[in-house]
Amino acid sequence: MNETTLMSRRHLLCCGVGMAMGLFTGLAAANGEGIEQAPQGLASSSLRDLVHAAFDGIEAGALWDAHAHLLGTGDAGSGCRVHPAMQQWWHPQDWLRRRVILDAAGVAADAPSIDEAYVARLLHLAADFPAGARWLLFAFEEALDDAGRPRDEWTTFHVPNEYAARVAAAHPQRFAWVASIHPYRDDAVERLDAAASTGALAVKWLPSAMNIDPRDARCRPFYDRLAKLGLPLIVHCGEEKAVPGAHREAFGNPLLMRVPLEQGVRVVVAHAASLGSALDTDRPGAPKVAAFDLFARLMDEPAWRDRLLADVSAVAQINRPARVLRTLVRRDDWHARLLHGSDHPLPGVKLLVSPARLAAADLLDDADVQPLERLRERSPLLFDLALKRRLRDSRGARFAPNVFETRRHFERPAATLRRDPPGAPA
Repeated sequence: MNETTLMSRRHLLCCGVGMAMGLFTGLAAANGEGIEQAPQGLASSSLRDLVHAAFDGIEAGALWDAHAHLLGTGDAGSGCRVHPAMQQWWHPQDWLRRRVILDAAGVAADAPSIDEAYVARLLHLAADFPAGARWLLFAFEEALDDAGRPRDEWTTFHVPNEYAARVAAAHPQRFAWVASIHPYRDDAVERLDAAASTGALAVKWLPSAMNIDPRDARCRPFYDRLAKLGLPLIVHCGEEKAVPGAHREAFGNPLLMRVPLEQGVRVVVAHAASLGSALDTDRPGAPKVAAFDLFARLMDEPAWRDRLLADVSAVAQINRPARVLRTLVRRDDWHARLLHGSDHPLPGVKLLVSPARLAAADLLDDADVQPLERLRERSPLLFDLALKRRLRDSRGARFAPNVFETRRHFERPAATLRRDPPGAPA
């Protein structure tokens, strides 16, 4: 194999792996048999002990996964869609993305309905958790241009708010939902009110892909309404590899979150801005620095201690520096503001999360590596939780239980919720 061919193949592989690292892709390792049926060579009691330890000290009803993706193709009336290139083999990078997404979700490419199979698979995985544990399913808005017009060519995938609301309403014991609304829409505030009245617990933005400049004046009425409603704004900060969209990487700078924070919005920085670099706008002319360091600066600014949070989804991936995870584990003064999130269905991706690598970095006991790998084969969601509960640094620091008790960050008074969203349940 010549060097050019090798580089081409590596580029194609990196595109697929990058998709998984950035958002929700991977190769599903779970087979859905449940932890009671342990693999040969590892006693089932070992897996049960690992899972029991994962839940130890956590109130089951407070364990809400704050970062989970809802996906579909629209084949069952969901209104979801994916970019046409993802179904065209002559666009190999995009085609690979779609294939990896389906594999990660545990959904067969020839399933009678991708929409229905995706939800059914997640419900199956959720059944391994105690009653009260829930997943916040993300809607995902279209990309718009600067004039507020939809740009289909920038939209890798779209998950309507109405669909996310229907799925959550159909399975309230396991799911809640998070809206996604572009602030450049003329009716953005009205859409926000509608989402809130239908039970949305937060709003999700991916600024670089959606073309959202958090400083834009059109965002200010949206921020005001978010603050009045008490809804958090979950924002992807740092580098985005999975959904290129509008290619506005500068909009993912963590320091831009000062704008909504100043208007009283609670902001959840997705993945703790743990990937990539950004301009240090506090020091004009300075070179780029790690986005995580800018996030850490914000976390330590007293003005935001009541409003700035972050989820810890994806922070254990192999493309994140070990120092990020070590810092998050050690900073127990941050733990009350860190939120557990799985980035489902990513945890089953063996290429992206390596217990052996974490043990080599002295962030995990060697004895935990094999049991965690076996657990991932049975349930990637249990694996994700157990891994995070077993993480520790060389001084014995661990994530506090309150990192996993995220319910308190999203609960809203019952009077503000309408339980019957329009449309038939999914």
